[in-house]
Amino acid sequence: MKRIILLLVAITLLAAFNACKKSSEEFQTAPLNDYFPLETGKYVVYSLDSLVYTNFGTSTEVHSYQVKYQIDSAITDNIGRPAFRVFRFIRNTAIAAWVPDNSFMAVNTGTSVEFIENNMRFLKLKQPIRNNFSWKGNSFIDTYSLNSQVKYLDDWDYIYDSVGVQMQLGTYTFDNALVVNERDEIIGNPNDPASYLEINYSQEKYAYGIGLAYRKFFHAEYQPPVPGLDGHYVDGSFGVTMTMIDHN
Repeated sequence: MKRIILLLVAITLLAAFNACKKSSEEFQTAPLNDYFPLETGKYVVYSLDSLVYTNFGTSTEVHSYQVKYQIDSAITDNIGRPAFRVFRFIRNTAIAAWVPDNSFMAVNTGTSVEFIENNMRFLKLKQPIRNNFSWKGNSFIDTYSLNSQVKYLDDWDYIYDSVGVQMQLGTYTFDNALVVNERDEIIGNPNDPASYLEINYSQEKYAYGIGLAYRKFFHAEYQPPVPGLDGHYVDGSFGVTMTMIDHN
């Protein structure tokens, strides 16, 4: 009888140990810096295709550039947290000189990566880094005031997909990458030119030790024709596709 009791106790302890081990493994997460390294001097170069609406929103053009995001220096943000200033450079061709274009700020808080662009604070990555974990990536952005020009960014759920997978982008093969799906939304009927349409799509891909390797963003709002005015896409409709072509 005593042996049976000891055996049952041992089985119970082993089951509890395995359950704890499994739970721990399920919630293991990589450091944010693995996929968004912030180091002075680090840069990534992208080919950039910018889709714009012309002819009063009735036609489109795609403009192609190269852009380089380079971490300039360590700074502090407006509430005293350690941060990094990021410069963006642009050129029309691979042989043209780089021209300064914009500046941004990145903050690794330990639990999230904040990227401040055009006075908007995006939560690009967040702990824990594991499949299907989601967060409100645009929660710091004013999408609700009367004068907001980015109401379409409201209530986006960012979600990790394909964490730690091999990925092919252009000429690069990454052994360890992840996908962040941010939005895939269609309001209205794309096949009916007589009805209102809004499309919002955003996805980013990050490579281990490099950072952002790919971005595709598209926002378009279509107003149907009314007497005296043809159907057209309103101001603020645009698309951007960025694919990494170089890094250090």
